[in-house]
Formats: sequence, C-alpha cells, structure tokens
Amino acid sequence: MNRTDRLLAIVLELQRHGKLRAEDLAATFEVNKRTIYRDVEALCESGVPVVSVTGQGYSLVEGYFLPPLSFDIDEATMLLLGADIMQQHFDAQYGRAARSAGAKIEGVLKDKLREDVRAIKASLCFITSQTTNPQVQMRLQLLRGAILECRRVRFRYFARYADEAKGKHEWREADPYRLSNVAQVWYTSAFDHKHGEVRVFRLDRMEDLTVSDVAFTRPPFDALNALQNKGSDQRTLVVKALFNKSAARWVKESQSYFAVSEHNTENGLLVTFTIRHEDELLHWLLGWGHNVRVLEPASLRDRLRIEAEAVMQNNT
Repeated sequence: MNRTDRLLAIVLELQRHGKLRAEDLAATFEVNKRTIYRDVEALCESGVPVVSVTGQGYSLVEGYFLPPLSFDIDEATMLLLGADIMQQHFDAQYGRAARSAGAKIEGVLKDKLREDVRAIKASLCFITSQTTNPQVQMRLQLLRGAILECRRVRFRYFARYADEAKGKHEWREADPYRLSNVAQVWYTSAFDHKHGEVRVFRLDRMEDLTVSDVAFTRPPFDALNALQNKGSDQRTLVVKALFNKSAARWVKESQSYFAVSEHNTENGLLVTFTIRHEDELLHWLLGWGHNVRVLEPASLRDRLRIEAEAVMQNNT
C-alpha cells in the first residue's frame, strides 16, 4: 500500500473505530509507529482534524466526515454482489434496504464504470436456496429486533435429539446475542436461562416465538466471543472414522461440521471428530454406508450396526 492510500485508510479506520492507538494502526498497516506518527502529522497538515490524547490514541474531531467515496470496478462489483446476496437471504425489510443500498451505489458510479460493473455481475452467478418458510422469516425479523433492543425472547424449541421421556419440545427463555446463516440455515446465539449458558438455536426449530419487555445487558464483544467459543469446549466426545480410499475425495468435498482433522493412511482417510453426543454424527456416518468404519468409540460403532440392521428390516 502506498502512502496516499494509507493516509486515506487511516482516516477510514478512525471513522470506523472512533479511537485507535499508534501501535494499533501500525499493526493494521504493517508499518512501524514512527511511520504512523509521520502519517498523522501529514493528515493534520492537509486539514484533517486528528486529535491525539496521551495514553488513549488518535481520534477525529466529532462531526468530521470524508467527502463521498469513489469506487473502482472491483470494489463496486463486490458491494453490489453483496447487496444482491443480502437481499436474497434476509427478511423483507432488510431485503428492501439491500436493494435500496445497491441502487444508491449504482447511482454514484460513472456511466462507463456502471456498465462495466453490470457486465461483470451478469457473468457471475450465485445459486443458493432461499429461506422460503414465512415462519422463519417472521422469527428472523422478531429476533433481529430483540437483538437491537436487548429484549428477552420466549419460544418452544424442538430438539432433534430430545429425551423421549421429556417430550420433543421445551419452553425456553433466552437473551439473543447474534444471528448466523450457516449453509442456508439461520441460527441465533443466545443466553439460555434454562441451562444458564449460551446456546445456539435453529430458527426453523422454534415455535410460538415472542419478544418480552424484559431487558438484558449485552456482553462486550470480546466476552461474547468467549461465550460463543465455549460451546466448542463442550464437544468432548472424540470419534475416529476410517473411510475407504474410493470415498476419500467425496468425504473431503462434503466434510462434516464436527471434523477437526483428517489424515491419509495406507487403508484410507482417517477423520477425527469432536461431538457432544453420538446423535450429532450418527446419521451423517450412516450416509456413507459400507465406505466407513468407526474405530472409536465402540458404542457408536454398535449404534451404526443396530441402525443398519433396522434399515435392512424395513426394506425386506
């Protein structure tokens, strides 16, 4: 990055974060602090109101904004493609916002650049399954509002591996923190008051979702990331499975979310998984038929055999 680009980028970083130390900027742009000192001095000389507070870092004077930005062809293409994808995957309200944002971006492009971007967009195709379930769309909108307003939610949750004795669903009260879309499925990370920890819930397994008047305090982002990652620490059951060489390529192509490592061996592809309970992996392994052999634990191997025998009985 040349100096001119770096000066602009420093202003953008200060606008994004509000306040940054010289060492933070130096790490971001992979330069030393002396270079940042000189860059900030150059910005001040050019009229950019950068404020320096000892021990706290740099910030921009409140109310200062850069003039409208210009985009090159790659930047404009990525922004418009991103708007298109967001329009497809969010609820109607955010879909309209994405469409409006895309129109505004196109509106500030010069005629030649606009035509070039449209040509590139036409040559790229993203085919994804859309969330057509209106109930999921409604839950997405309710949860988005609850997250923004820090409001507790209540819902019935249908767990796939629920204890038969307790029933297939349970009422939950939770403080929603995040929404995530993984493989076209929406999830929310929320503090589950029933279990006293952060859990991840699929929106399509929720019913009777309501937003309450009870407010909660959202944890700082660093603490939230730590809480989110804590779920990975709960996957303590280790599974080792050996796949035939003929299936190894296809296993790598459609890898399980719970896989943590894979190694090619003389006998095939050895994959290690970490899970909370065997049900999380049972049906995925069954899908590989005779191409997989579970090495451990023995209990999962026995369950695969029982399931296979049951399948055979249903088809005789």
